[in-house]
Amino acid sequence: MARTVSQGLAGARPVSVADSVRRVVGLQAQDVRANRLAVRARTDGLTRADVDAAVADGTVVRTWAMRGTLHMLAAEDAGWVVALLGPRFAHGLRGRRAQLGLTDDICARGADVIAEAAKTPKSRAELVDALAAEGIEIDPKTQAPAHLIGYAALTGVIRRGPDRSDDEPTYVRLEESPTLDEAKALARLAERYVVGHAPATAEDFAAWSGLPLGKARAAFTGAEPNHQDPGRVVRLVGHFDAYLLGYRDRTLAVPAAYAKRIQAGGGFVMPAVLVDGRAVATWRRARGRIEIEPFGTLPKGIEGAIDQEIADIARFLSDDRSA
Repeated sequence: MARTVSQGLAGARPVSVADSVRRVVGLQAQDVRANRLAVRARTDGLTRADVDAAVADGTVVRTWAMRGTLHMLAAEDAGWVVALLGPRFAHGLRGRRAQLGLTDDICARGADVIAEAAKTPKSRAELVDALAAEGIEIDPKTQAPAHLIGYAALTGVIRRGPDRSDDEPTYVRLEESPTLDEAKALARLAERYVVGHAPATAEDFAAWSGLPLGKARAAFTGAEPNHQDPGRVVRLVGHFDAYLLGYRDRTLAVPAAYAKRIQAGGGFVMPAVLVDGRAVATWRRARGRIEIEPFGTLPKGIEGAIDQEIADIARFLSDDRSA
């Protein structure tokens, strides 16, 4: 239950998109629609349009950070988090880049070209064209463009920009920001993780961040939260929610017997109905409706709270604050 308060899912919830993201350091963002729903679950009264506006004005940014995966972060956090984590994951992908013909020299030259092109928002296709114009030919039908763009992001050159549509992102230069030495950055990341995820362990921190366990243990403080009991809390969280992905050990959130219902394989994490921090069902949108698929008999007296959450999702997606 304490984790729901730490994550902003219960108790006093953040009032802005940036506050909701800052609370947990970052929210998964590989699925734009799920990313919006993660913000909804941690705020009151915001709409889908508010999330898109925060992305458009740069209050929050989407870029590759923890575990080398796409996250939404508060703008002031993107620089130091990427500087701490990005090069490690960029190095880890060097072999795959080589398989795609992306040598270290091509990556370095390509990142320079991308940096120049991304002074204004560019789509992936536009970046490929800019690279070709400078003599760097990569096949757009392969994974090479994604890996070269990923390299540029992980090395702090670019980030995601405003989306032209949910399926067409753009990329812009990552704004310069003050740097931290590694020890200070590790300490800050560990402290921020604990604030937004406690109770948690050093092993959870390592799994969430992608850091080696030794570095994670050295930086981890492990302070326990001191939250007031918020009472019964029912939340519907979407795919890849940080509440389900932010820990190595998920048994506090997901009963072991139903773990495979949540972790569906291939890294796919299903939307869940949480009651007092425990998953009791999955849910999905189908034919304009939200369908609940319980793990068993639902706890008594939660039907009204589930209906309220369903109504709030509809309000959020409709962009109608009064719906």
